[in-house]
Amino acid sequence: MSPAATFRSLHETGLLILPNAWDAASAALSVAAGAKAVATTSAGVAWALGWPDAATPPEGELLAALARIVRASGSTPVSADVEGGFSDDPATVAGGVRRVWETGAVGINIEDADGPAERLADKIAAIRAGVGPDLFINARCDLWLRGIGPVEGRLDEAARRTELYRAAGADGLFMPGVTDEATTRALAGFGLPLNLLARATLPDAAVLEAWGVRRLSAGSNIAAAAYAASDRLTRGFLADGSSAAQTVEAMDYGALNALMSR
Repeated sequence: MSPAATFRSLHETGLLILPNAWDAASAALSVAAGAKAVATTSAGVAWALGWPDAATPPEGELLAALARIVRASGSTPVSADVEGGFSDDPATVAGGVRRVWETGAVGINIEDADGPAERLADKIAAIRAGVGPDLFINARCDLWLRGIGPVEGRLDEAARRTELYRAAGADGLFMPGVTDEATTRALAGFGLPLNLLARATLPDAAVLEAWGVRRLSAGSNIAAAAYAASDRLTRGFLADGSSAAQTVEAMDYGALNALMSR
């Protein structure tokens, strides 16, 4: 089975858990830990490249970073977070996603953010026409994440957007910010594999699967936690020059180096 077909099949049953990678090393660690697929975090990739989240790093830098993640992931499928496609023009977005596909990535996340749903639908349709049927397009709807519209009408608007995105060619539905059972079960009933974003108030994998969730993403959480550890160790080292904490907490050099030597 091709990586694209494998990735698509991972959304059919069970719960696909994606730790989210931001560079080649984090991708290799995910694979070694048993991840069935690798997905990028746009925030984490931006930080690793020296940009803030929601900025637009040069396309060449993004594609080079993605190519390294694909290489480090080996035969494990990779999905790329392309934010809103870095343009409002559907043809431009489709061209960029085509170049993402050419790195070896087999899926994308693309978001509506605070823009009109029709704009994202147009982008999805252009991507599907320009890249073909094998790319897995995960449509991210930010109604809950950004608190868009009145709460009492949000589910109806989610249903409307889902149908727009499905008709345009979307394969999955990503609803970050949703954490309650009733909303989750309703969204799962819309017919596209439902993806949620990790939050402290979410239950564990078995419960989420029972609710109908098919994909759970860490987003930028693990990248931010890694940087928090780096910040803590750096500050401690600068404060007193003690080597103990960094040597005790470090991953084994040989094991880490071996992951990069495949």
